Amino acid sequence: MLTLFAIVIVGYVAGKLGYLGGDFDRQLSSVVINITCPALILSSAMTGELPDRQYILPLLLISVITYAVLTLFAFRLPRYLTGNPADEGIIGFALMFGNVGFMGYPVVASIFGHEAVFYAAVLNVVNTFTVFTIGTILITGRNGVEGSRFQKKVLYSTPMIAAYLTMLIVALRIDNIPGFVSQPLTMIGNITVPAALLIIGSSMSHLSLRTMFGNATVYTTALLRLVVLPLGMYYLCRMLGFSEFVVCINTVVIAMPVATYGTILCLKYEKDTTVMTEVTFITTLLSMLTIPMLVAFFM
Repeated sequence: MLTLFAIVIVGYVAGKLGYLGGDFDRQLSSVVINITCPALILSSAMTGELPDRQYILPLLLISVITYAVLTLFAFRLPRYLTGNPADEGIIGFALMFGNVGFMGYPVVASIFGHEAVFYAAVLNVVNTFTVFTIGTILITGRNGVEGSRFQKKVLYSTPMIAAYLTMLIVALRIDNIPGFVSQPLTMIGNITVPAALLIIGSSMSHLSLRTMFGNATVYTTALLRLVVLPLGMYYLCRMLGFSEFVVCINTVVIAMPVATYGTILCLKYEKDTTVMTEVTFITTLLSMLTIPMLVAFFM
């Protein structure tokens, strides 16, 4: 985590100096989401030793259960955390969705090895679907707004296609992929970790000091997102009989800081981004401490 945080700091300094930010960050984000991240997912099944296909169904099942439970909390808890009804949906989104694509894959790779990115990608299938369905409802309100309905094309985005193809490769035990395919994918995929962390650092460099330090609601939300909910889901899933490995992967993924999709959706539907920006920054900063603590506790 210190290594990852060091890259975030480089991104922060680069943003302050003007090397990163604005249109460049948006374009680099698109490159990461649509090119390097799918390559990282695909290359996770091309390391010479295929991930274990027996984990595919348990991972999908545990992910469905996890987001069903988190949905309940996302709609119930916020009313007790903020006195502003307009912020309830934003707090609910922050409680429910972690930054799997930008932080989850790098962290899972650093803890469990590069091949474990495949397992995180399987978990992210349910995450991505719920972000653009339940997540949109949370941001826009239960009645929604025009254009807020789930877009089917999300299911065919490049990260999702990469996840589908990777699951197919593992399920069919395809282990003879030629080097001229696997090596470029691996090299491109390796761009994901530093690029994603640089973008996070750069985005922080544009926040005011007041926004960076937040308030009591932000810190309570951060505690729930980073510690309480991951711990609760860990013990619940263990009680349900899932294997230790599957539960640990799932716990690490849902212990990520708030998803950057939250800010994107707020901007899209013209919602105030202040609270979302605050909680995204604070959870990203605190996760540098909470994730190693969770890993030390369980693994």
